Amino acid sequence: MAARIKVIVSGALGKMGLETTRAVQNDEELELVGLVDIRAKGEQEGGMPGQLTMKVDNDLDHLLEITKPDVMIDFTNPQAVYNNAKTALKHRISCVVGTTGLNEVELKQLEKLALENAVGVAVIPNFAIGAVLMMKLAQEAARYFPDVEIIEMHHDQKMDAPSGTAIKTAEMITEQSPRNPARNSREFEKIAGARGGEVNGIRIHSVRLPGFVAHQEVIFGGVGQSLRIRHDSFDRVGFMPGVVMTVKKIRELQGLYYGLEKIM
Repeated sequence: MAARIKVIVSGALGKMGLETTRAVQNDEELELVGLVDIRAKGEQEGGMPGQLTMKVDNDLDHLLEITKPDVMIDFTNPQAVYNNAKTALKHRISCVVGTTGLNEVELKQLEKLALENAVGVAVIPNFAIGAVLMMKLAQEAARYFPDVEIIEMHHDQKMDAPSGTAIKTAEMITEQSPRNPARNSREFEKIAGARGGEVNGIRIHSVRLPGFVAHQEVIFGGVGQSLRIRHDSFDRVGFMPGVVMTVKKIRELQGLYYGLEKIM
């Protein structure tokens, strides 16, 4: 039997961190060897029925040194993720990053570090397989519908806006069909921001409300018709098949992989 992949989870006390911890523990090919969260104060987390819990560390460098994992999964926040990924890559540890907020300069630096250390880093805006299909369908539809806007809806604790998924969707659409949208020269915003943000000429609107998890609708407009492509995540457990699949595949790869579609 092949050796199990040793995994640590960074951001273990967050909602995605807790769900990821359970998914890793529940997979026979993975071995959870450590949990880390800057907020940790000796908590015991990661227990599944009939299994022991594990202390959550608050020092990533220390945890990497004592556990020597194969893969680090990061679900922290936009302020911490870049340094966390750099630290892991310098230790020659592959990274699976679910935290959004990394900019182009940071992504290029992570790619450079990964290649220098002969490991892989996967930056995944959305681990839901249905969300990947939504983005691919939107990319295909853009060949026929040049006018499009995106509405993304998340829980009220999400720190960044727009979501990484919305940005990735806009990027994929413009890869397929560069935007040259018709502009209403007479349009003006009576309230600043009413028309949303803009990525590559595509308007993105962000909603943050209690009760939501992660939802996105891509709306195309045409003459006498419209097309809506929507994906809804109702529970974080829906992201876990994508997380586990990425952890297993990133060990075989080197460099940067941005988007779940590059892993599937």
